[in-house]
Amino acid sequence: MRRLLYVFVVMLAGAGLAPAAQAAGNISCELRYDLSGWSLIYKTASGNGTISCDNGARIPVRINVRGGGLTVGKSKIVDGRGQFTGAYTLDDLFGTYAAVGAHAGAVRSSGAQAMTKGDISLALAGTGKGWDLGVDGAAFTISRR
Repeated sequence: MRRLLYVFVVMLAGAGLAPAAQAAGNISCELRYDLSGWSLIYKTASGNGTISCDNGARIPVRINVRGGGLTVGKSKIVDGRGQFTGAYTLDDLFGTYAAVGAHAGAVRSSGAQAMTKGDISLALAGTGKGWDLGVDGAAFTISRR
């Protein structure tokens, strides 16, 4: 009985240790970025950006995209924008997001894409130059610069 009481007390104490950041609520953050790359079955792109949040944080970031599929093209996105949802801390924003997309464009094109990393989502929109055609899956990685 005493052991059962001990387990119950430990479980209650653990439940009270929820991260303080989650108790404070979500943070609202936006990504502005430039990205360029190519694809021929294998897809690669890289670029730089800045994450700005409603708590005043402004973080320079590096972006890398790697993936593959039935895809071919060369493109460049200038002044792309992204909106994060589901983040509680700045550290939640970094890491690799899973993205699957279908795309077709020539000369000037625009597009939007949504991707996830666990409970965190990132919706991207941008205008680019180049040409591309295909269906692919990619890993979109954001790291501190």
